[in-house]
Amino acid sequence: MKDGLDSYTHLNSRIHNWEPRCKLVALLTLIFVFSFVQQLVLLPAMVLVTVVLYSMSRLPVSFLLSRLRYPGLFLAAIALLLPFSVGSTVIFQLGYLELRQEGLLLLVLVITRFLCILTVSLILFGTTPFLTNIKAMRSLGLPPTLADMILLSYRYLEQFAEELTKMKRAMQLRGFRATKLNRRNLAVLASLAGTLLVRSYEQSEQVYKAMILRGYGYLTPSRRHTSSKINSVSTSDAIALGITLLIAVGFVFINYQLSIIHYPLVSEWLY
Repeated sequence: MKDGLDSYTHLNSRIHNWEPRCKLVALLTLIFVFSFVQQLVLLPAMVLVTVVLYSMSRLPVSFLLSRLRYPGLFLAAIALLLPFSVGSTVIFQLGYLELRQEGLLLLVLVITRFLCILTVSLILFGTTPFLTNIKAMRSLGLPPTLADMILLSYRYLEQFAEELTKMKRAMQLRGFRATKLNRRNLAVLASLAGTLLVRSYEQSEQVYKAMILRGYGYLTPSRRHTSSKINSVSTSDAIALGITLLIAVGFVFINYQLSIIHYPLVSEWLY
């Protein structure tokens, strides 16, 4: 896919050469563990692990920054709401606006977790071809139908985006300008969304019929087994998997111990 997630899978690094199944299990475990961390003292360790993994992957910084553009809008919205709406300890007040300590700390937690999870996800899908990741999922027990759906969805995302761009350009050439939010513009945009949905549905039917005509769903067990076969796991890959899982278990253990000793969970501030 042009300018997709797998644009830099040709690079040579330890993360690129990591066995796909081990990489998938290790990094997905790390992502889930990061999402459950609620102690502020663990944030520097999360950032350190993320930076080390990204530096080992040798992915360019521009690759990460380009993927932060749209999530950055979500983070900006959170940054405008949390510091002024969560908590009771006011550290600065300007008129009706009250900057609260708990909201700031919660904002730091949310942004750090979000960036770490997004970065690890980019490392996972940016260092291995998407088809190889699908094969790794298949070998780990993902149902074949679901794997095919994921692969086809990824394959046609860019095509649908190009179709949307052509339709928007055609509307602009006919004088449409979406600068005002009125009833007419909303109706035109709704028609655009409906047309794109119908075209996508019709194309999915055509693709499915073409797959059926080429024998989709009629593979023999032996061919189905060989189609999802990937390389064996080496000792170094298993060691890297074990180290990553130990780091994830360490985060869970420390987070739990701090929560039962005297460190309050950040989520308690919401109540």
